[in-house]
Amino acid sequence: MPANLPPEYFEVERRYREAKTPVEKIRGLEKMLAIIPKHKGTDKLRADFRRRLSKLKSQQQAKKATSRRDAGYRIEREGAGQIVLVGTPNVGKSALVGALTNATPEVADFPHTTRIPTPGMMLFENIQIQLIDMPPMTQEFMEPWLPDIVRRADMILLVVDVTTDPIQQLEDTVALLEQKRIAPLRRAYLYEERREWTFKPVLVVANKNDNASTDENLQIFKDLLEDDWLVAGVSSTTGRNVELLKQMLFERLGIIRVYTKARGKTPDHMAPFVLKKGATMEDLAVKVHKDFWEKLRFAKVWGNGVYDGQMIQRDYVLQDGDVVELHV
Repeated sequence: MPANLPPEYFEVERRYREAKTPVEKIRGLEKMLAIIPKHKGTDKLRADFRRRLSKLKSQQQAKKATSRRDAGYRIEREGAGQIVLVGTPNVGKSALVGALTNATPEVADFPHTTRIPTPGMMLFENIQIQLIDMPPMTQEFMEPWLPDIVRRADMILLVVDVTTDPIQQLEDTVALLEQKRIAPLRRAYLYEERREWTFKPVLVVANKNDNASTDENLQIFKDLLEDDWLVAGVSSTTGRNVELLKQMLFERLGIIRVYTKARGKTPDHMAPFVLKKGATMEDLAVKVHKDFWEKLRFAKVWGNGVYDGQMIQRDYVLQDGDVVELHV
């Protein structure tokens, strides 16, 4: 046994030897690899653990690919939009979901803590947006159901660790998504001749931008990016720029909030109708109730760019914050 092993290693090793399931064994090996110091005396032990880990993960992936029970997960859509967080191991996705939502995903310093998709609701002003923490992606292992959840989502939050080679993490994640025919919407023109691809809006989050000392890392990352990626530097630990990130997510989803009111009444600003940008007054009427769409005579609007109570037609394009009074 190599020398200089920390005391906590032996407790983790004991739990690994007592593990009954492949998942428990994988978690034990990952913990031991995270704890073992890197020096010549541990090279053989670390290599042995990596071989065991690779074998177990391959067995798990093959089992899940053929198991009907594990064929996939479906997260019920809630709120004004659904956003998935993807990235390589240890970039802080779970901690970021915890900082943004009411969810309590498991957070640890070793990779692959997240095993199943974990949803949480992020409050932005008067609406909620659903975030889904996804298991990490690597060339060696990707959950077989992960691409389907990404395809169904409205947007991708691609998370990197700004302190540890974020360029490589970004490139690796994009390449893994491309293997599943998923690509950023802004790069769709590169795939014009490829069929059956899915394109999603992407926001890159440079996590662990904890304070001013990491701002240089963030700037270097942005300068080295070959494409014009939209990047937000945040910290799930200190909360730095978390509120700014919420605003960016709302804007990137491409949605608006519209309020309705009855004649002579005030609108309920805590219960907006959420529509896609470019939606018309007719789209709102359909969402309120089919009777409004069928019997609608006219409508009035209060908002930016109009005078209070201005009469509008069915093709009027609504803006975020508009208040509409429907008349049937």
